[in-house]
Amino acid sequence: MSGVDKQDWIVGAGAPLQGRIRVPGDKSVSHRAIMLASLAEGVSRIDGFLEGEDTRATAAVFQQLGVKIEAPSPQSRIVHGVGLRGLRASADALDCGNAGTGMRLLAGVLAGQAFDTMLIGDASLSKRPMRRVIDPLMTMGAVIDSETGGLPPLRIRGGSALRGIDYELPVASAQVKSALLLAGLYADGDTTVREPHPTRDYTERMLSAFGWPIEFSPGIARVRGGGDGRHALRATDVSVPADFSSAAFFLVAASVIPGSDLTLEAVGMNPRRTGLLHALRMMGADIVESHARNQGGEAVADLRVRAAHLQGIAVPEALVPDMIDEFPALFVAAACASGSTRVSGAAELRVKESDRLATMSAALRALGIRVDESDDGAVIHGCESGRSPFAVDPQSSVVIDSHGDHRIAMAAAIAGQRCRGEFRIGDIANVATSFPGFDTLACGVGFLLREA
Repeated sequence: MSGVDKQDWIVGAGAPLQGRIRVPGDKSVSHRAIMLASLAEGVSRIDGFLEGEDTRATAAVFQQLGVKIEAPSPQSRIVHGVGLRGLRASADALDCGNAGTGMRLLAGVLAGQAFDTMLIGDASLSKRPMRRVIDPLMTMGAVIDSETGGLPPLRIRGGSALRGIDYELPVASAQVKSALLLAGLYADGDTTVREPHPTRDYTERMLSAFGWPIEFSPGIARVRGGGDGRHALRATDVSVPADFSSAAFFLVAASVIPGSDLTLEAVGMNPRRTGLLHALRMMGADIVESHARNQGGEAVADLRVRAAHLQGIAVPEALVPDMIDEFPALFVAAACASGSTRVSGAAELRVKESDRLATMSAALRALGIRVDESDDGAVIHGCESGRSPFAVDPQSSVVIDSHGDHRIAMAAAIAGQRCRGEFRIGDIANVATSFPGFDTLACGVGFLLREA
């Protein structure tokens, strides 16, 4: 999974976005569904599974650990759970590819196993710090070795006796919280995780759906320890909603491309994921929810978005944890808005697939936008009303380097639709990790985008 060939896109001003589309299944839910179904007793069916490289990597890891996983059709998986203690050792390292979520959550699961494991990833994942998940897991009794600075590979010693802890996260992180809760399944005593700001609660909701005793409310989760063998995960069917993070690129694009009127179907509306929706509405976006319903324990709705004149805002820090993956798209919305948009409290963006603050700031500057970057955010100075915000000299051969970051690449593709002239987006192969078929779907509703 580590040697993906580099690919580029050429983008330029397309047509107004029109129609109805459904984006792929939620990546966060897909990861967790594979994990819990594998650790459950019985057979679970997952529908709406994201056919992305990240989630396939997680499924492949569990197959390597002895779980039978069938794919009867695209976006469907049948998982024959082996129970909490049924995983088997692998002679080879477990390759998480580009999946930071996969590696961090797997660290929690594997900390409680009786056998040794090694987690590896691609070049990008190998540069992502894991210390903030390693340290609390070691406090629980896990034995984990890493490279200097807490970088992968992670070598996890088997046979460790885990104990429940009461842990306060220094930085809000759904991935770290989830790793500790999953480790808590194997611990003696309860594990409690407290957050400085509430983060997405997919793990908590899914543990409950699989029958594990857990209590949670915004900002705190407590899972009953399973070290005494008295609790089990019970197989259940999971219906995965459309991924809000994937929908976000079209929400922004249709908001900033004049004449657009686009409907996104069955989008996951978990309140810990929809911070961008609130921010866009504060900016003046025209986004209407309809057909709200519950799907597999998660709220979903159709979202109709029409082009609107956006105004710059100061993004409330309380929204930051609920939109941490959507900031690349927000930066483009800010560049297309009148006035300035201020982002702060978002230092987490520096340790994503790329340093997203630096990468997006550089991308917008290359397209003529003034950005003042800070340690934990940026001020994006939007365009004057009524003009295309981005311009490139046809002779300049502008290339936006995505640094292999799928969200940077897709955000830059939105910018291209409001550009005078065309430019190249470099290193876009990892878009397939979260949004396979993005280019085809985008072109189908009006984007101008082609492979270089």
